[in-house]
Amino acid sequence: MATSFSSSVSMQTTSLATSRPALISNHGRTNLSFNMRRSIPNRLSVTCAVKPDTVEKVSAIVRKQLSLAKDQKVVAETKFSDLGADSLDTVEIVMGLEEEFGITMAEERAQKIATVEQAAELIEELMNEKK
Repeated sequence: MATSFSSSVSMQTTSLATSRPALISNHGRTNLSFNMRRSIPNRLSVTCAVKPDTVEKVSAIVRKQLSLAKDQKVVAETKFSDLGADSLDTVEIVMGLEEEFGITMAEERAQKIATVEQAAELIEELMNEKK
């Protein structure tokens, strides 16, 4: 026995950028479509809260530990797994970071590092605690 299902969802919400309502409706379809009366301006950006030189040092250590080519892009958002790093590679990266920055990372915190930015954030936090 086949059952057909049709629903209509319509609600209004306030847009962050315009403080005007945005209409959300599925018009009887199974997927929702979103129609904004005004688009959000491209003024919003995500920035890294850590110092650029810390990110550069971390990137250099990651590049060295993984034997990456100099032209291989390694930026704050780069995930170690996207570079082919396994758990042993990540341990070696952490050891290289500890040596370079003169810090010690607790194992449970080091295991949570997945990106260059996360490593740089933890390094700066540990260096600030050290002061």
